[in-house]
Amino acid sequence: MNRKISVVGLGYVGLPVAVAFGKSHKVVGFDLNQKRIDELKAGHDRTLEVEDADLAETDIIFTSDAKDLALADFHIVAVPTPINKANQPDLRPMYSASKTIGQQLKKGDIVVFESTVYPGATEEECVPILEAESSLVCGKDFTVGYSPERINPGDKEHTFTKIIKVVSGQDQATLDIVAEVYSSVVTAGVHKAPTIKVAEAAKVIENTQRDLNIALMNELAVIFEKMGIDTLDVLEASGTKWNFLPFRPGLVGGHCIGVDPYYLTYKAEQVGYRPEVIQAGRRINDNMAQKIVERCVKALILQDKKVKDSKVAILGLTFKEDCPDLRNSKVEDLIKQFGGYGVTPIIHDAMADTEEAKQIYGVNLTNLDDIRDCELVIVAVAHKEYKALSAQDFRNMLSDSGSFFDLKGILPRDELSALGAKVWRI
Repeated sequence: MNRKISVVGLGYVGLPVAVAFGKSHKVVGFDLNQKRIDELKAGHDRTLEVEDADLAETDIIFTSDAKDLALADFHIVAVPTPINKANQPDLRPMYSASKTIGQQLKKGDIVVFESTVYPGATEEECVPILEAESSLVCGKDFTVGYSPERINPGDKEHTFTKIIKVVSGQDQATLDIVAEVYSSVVTAGVHKAPTIKVAEAAKVIENTQRDLNIALMNELAVIFEKMGIDTLDVLEASGTKWNFLPFRPGLVGGHCIGVDPYYLTYKAEQVGYRPEVIQAGRRINDNMAQKIVERCVKALILQDKKVKDSKVAILGLTFKEDCPDLRNSKVEDLIKQFGGYGVTPIIHDAMADTEEAKQIYGVNLTNLDDIRDCELVIVAVAHKEYKALSAQDFRNMLSDSGSFFDLKGILPRDELSALGAKVWRI
């Protein structure tokens, strides 16, 4: 493999890609955020996706100067693809990346997009920008491909090189080169998709499927709560069947599962079809914070507790366990819902950056030792630090008549009684 690699976007997805290639190839790592570049040059990744030792083993030029991209001829785009307030795709980062690369594009270059998009976005949205900025013709002077990212933030087992890589290209020659490039570092192998649109669709339905499965669990949790049945007990019993899927109810946030389905529904409506199942799943998952807080408030009222200004603690702010990523965390929805009842929860997170939490959500994180005499404690994120706590540790956070909501089911059933308090599980 004699291609020179660049990676545009050095976040949770892009950095592991750059590092994987950087261990055996010279790589240009580009990011607009100069603070991020300085941090990586100093040898540390604050997202914790890459160990400092692994970073030190690479040959990567970390830069925020777009002109350095001209040193490469195989460009990998790994920028975020969020949604806007109307739950529609926000492709501005993709547009920006395409413009930046287009200005440095040369004849013979290949541009491969990894960011999650709806089918058709690479060729319909990005290619015209690449052509306009480079004055080159796609398919003649340069070509494009798509290889969906499968990075799972915080997962140290299913890493970039150990996950089968789906690859695609606009023609057979490009597909073969893209497959060769990724095969040089991905030990799990590659799967050649027949078209770019197939690869785009494969990515977007991976997370849509997970979203729908979690939505089913959330709906079951609402039903079983009304029946007075513990949902986790039901799932443990059902899980003894060999083909039962082990999904759990909960808040669905982050930059993948809670976002990607909207890319698919957006495109579906453009071609004249209104998705019903996918949108129903999204509504269920987006409404879970409201249902959880309503359940908490009802419990406080039934215990003759004053709801307004009651002392409530939430453990966890990041969008998932053992990961410092705060983007699109649905814990924010819990905080807003409690605010509607005159409650300002105190928040602790074992992984989140204090300044980032303040900047993104306006939240001042508290110390775990300062959580005492609470009327209600909610475990919202199953960080390892919380799993290591005993029933007595949680008991010490509560007032004499306080309640404990184990949203993530981290305490074994046989320890629940040791709390000596009212306990709920989702």
